[in-house]
Amino acid sequence: MTNAPTSISFKRIQQLALPAIIAGIAEPVLSSTDAAVVGNIPELGTESLAAVGVVGAFLSMLIWILAQTRSAISAIVSQNLGAGKLKDLKSFPAQAIYFNIGLSIIVLASTYFFVEAIFRFLNAEGIILQLSIDYYNIRVWGFPLTLFTFAVFGLFRGLQNTFWPMIIAIVGASINIGLDFALVYGIDGWIPPLNIKGAAWASLISQAIMALLSLLLLLRKTEITLGLTFPIHPEINRLVSMSFNLFLRSVALNAALLLAVREATSLGKEYIAAHAIAINIWLFSAFFIDGYGAAGNILGGKLLGAKDYKKLWVLTKRVNSYNLIVSILLMGLGALGYEALGRLFNKDPEVLTVFSSIFYLVLLSQPLNAIAFTLDAIFKGLGEMRYLRNVLLGATFLGFVPVLYFSKYIGWGLTGIWIALLVWIAYRGGALVLKYARAYYPLR
Repeated sequence: MTNAPTSISFKRIQQLALPAIIAGIAEPVLSSTDAAVVGNIPELGTESLAAVGVVGAFLSMLIWILAQTRSAISAIVSQNLGAGKLKDLKSFPAQAIYFNIGLSIIVLASTYFFVEAIFRFLNAEGIILQLSIDYYNIRVWGFPLTLFTFAVFGLFRGLQNTFWPMIIAIVGASINIGLDFALVYGIDGWIPPLNIKGAAWASLISQAIMALLSLLLLLRKTEITLGLTFPIHPEINRLVSMSFNLFLRSVALNAALLLAVREATSLGKEYIAAHAIAINIWLFSAFFIDGYGAAGNILGGKLLGAKDYKKLWVLTKRVNSYNLIVSILLMGLGALGYEALGRLFNKDPEVLTVFSSIFYLVLLSQPLNAIAFTLDAIFKGLGEMRYLRNVLLGATFLGFVPVLYFSKYIGWGLTGIWIALLVWIAYRGGALVLKYARAYYPLR
């Protein structure tokens, strides 16, 4: 295969980024829809929202830890594409997918029987604990399905295609929204109200449909087959190495998010409910910003494979600039509509008061997110998984944790938790800017 020139024009970046934005927000849309619908259940809305916040944080941790293989798969495929060696990867895709599924089953089995202890560690108790267990025991079975879907997304991204992942995500999110209302509140004469269990079933069904659609499109739109052949492809060793570093990185990342949930839960149900609203909005905006990061990831890996460092620098400038513009737009929209956003999730005046008191910190995080997440995605495409691991370890244990417990000591409450999250994001962005300036800027 010849090494075709890589376009980094505005049009090409949009072609990759806009579908990636839509595909990337699929998982937070699933969680946010669950949170918004159950948060308005009569009588148990606040408790249900708190439970979804607790379970959502834990499931996001599991998904993020193992979904990092998507980035590793994408990096390997795009680099080989750029180097003109794509045909050499014939047995790699199937082996990578089975590797991903196997990991997900191991993690599912290792957590399923300890779920009550896990949620107790996160300070869930009483009705919130029981609702959390009910919700988790259904949603957890979608975990392998999601990891399969993400592996397929990684293959499509490596092939410079974000269109089909977007279609899959649109279908999954649309089905989830419809099922949430039908199953949580019920349909007279057809479906009894299932409350929080209905939200879990809605997510599970939509994840199953997304996995099936991923399988069909992979087989019909690419030359990839899922027949497992041996010997093990040499790139699997690099996939395992990359995934291990990203695994450690994600453990550090999710340690920060889970500690934030744990401390918010300890403040009371109104605080964890308010935190659940804020973190769902933050995650939505983070995945929204990640769309341009995905374009940087996809094109950056290909440019590295082709050793075109001049274009790599131009690409880095462009996608960072686009994401800073997006982050400012998100800040403006959030500032104008934060009251309506809060009421979308919950109507409890106490919850909304707490939410309003910290939402400005969610807004302030947006430009920091833009820099940190864009460079993070580019570095994944470049295969810099070891450095990304070290950055997250430092950001979590040298930045987030000290600020979190200092703020707890002086009584800053939920505000202190979000200040710690801001420090965490700023550390990540600063470290990545420094690394790029030292290692890649001179190569241009």
